[in-house]
Amino acid sequence: MRNAFSESLVAQADRTDFVFLTGDLGYKALEPLREALGPRFINAGVAEQNMVSVSAGLARNGLRPWAYSIAPFIYARPFEQIRNDVCLHALPVVLVGNGGGYGYGVMGATHHALEDYGVLLTLPNMRVFVPAFDADVPEVVTLLFDADGPRYLRLGLGEEPRGWKPPPFAPWRKLMAGQGATIVAVGPLAGSLWSPLSELPVETRPNLWCLSSLPLEALPDEIKNDLRPGAFLCVVEEHVAQGGVGGMLAARLLEMGCALGRFVHRSALGYPSGRYGSQKFHRRESGLDPKSIIALLKESREAP
Repeated sequence: MRNAFSESLVAQADRTDFVFLTGDLGYKALEPLREALGPRFINAGVAEQNMVSVSAGLARNGLRPWAYSIAPFIYARPFEQIRNDVCLHALPVVLVGNGGGYGYGVMGATHHALEDYGVLLTLPNMRVFVPAFDADVPEVVTLLFDADGPRYLRLGLGEEPRGWKPPPFAPWRKLMAGQGATIVAVGPLAGSLWSPLSELPVETRPNLWCLSSLPLEALPDEIKNDLRPGAFLCVVEEHVAQGGVGGMLAARLLEMGCALGRFVHRSALGYPSGRYGSQKFHRRESGLDPKSIIALLKESREAP
């Protein structure tokens, strides 16, 4: 998604209030943006706390700053500055984290963002966007320029099946209908599941929903219909369980009095084997890959 992100921002370069800051990252992707913005493209160096505070100062002066880095470097290192300088003042600073979840694979835990949106959503005025497909990025960028407070944009790898056209960006999107369970997948994980699940027989094929905006707001009527009494709901996210969508959605459904038959939350488990590998390797270890989800659906159907 990084190239789609850069192209979308280049299209906004004529905005005189737009300032972009990077923590010395973005090579082989952000060069066109640097050329388009000139002095409004600032390499803040490996100094993320300062970069966020500078962004807050720019926003206080009427500018629209975007601060970019690898995901854990944009939310974990400068957390105090995000809390005190940005969120407590409801400033329109956009924090962009590239490589959400296990996106940086073999680079290990220091480069993984497994608790990012759960942590940031504890702060006042914060909203989070997790685009699922490359085509989402231009629409999300437009929304973020109109934001009236702090925002976090979690970028990953667009995984839409080749030749398939996803529906236009929305907080909730139904990608597939079936007669089986209902699956809610956060961001790019939805794309990775879409094609394999579509090959299941219709009687076992799940309803697949993609969630791309947090915190949760009113649930669409269509998903309420899918969560009829006795239904099986599985939430799938590349984020730890604590602070994740599984807990948020479960609480919302309890408030609504929704009587599910079964609820499963598949989340990032960290490093069960103690080893590092590709993003796909870590997804398999956490049971987030298509094969594991299909096995879960089969096991649920065969259970008495």
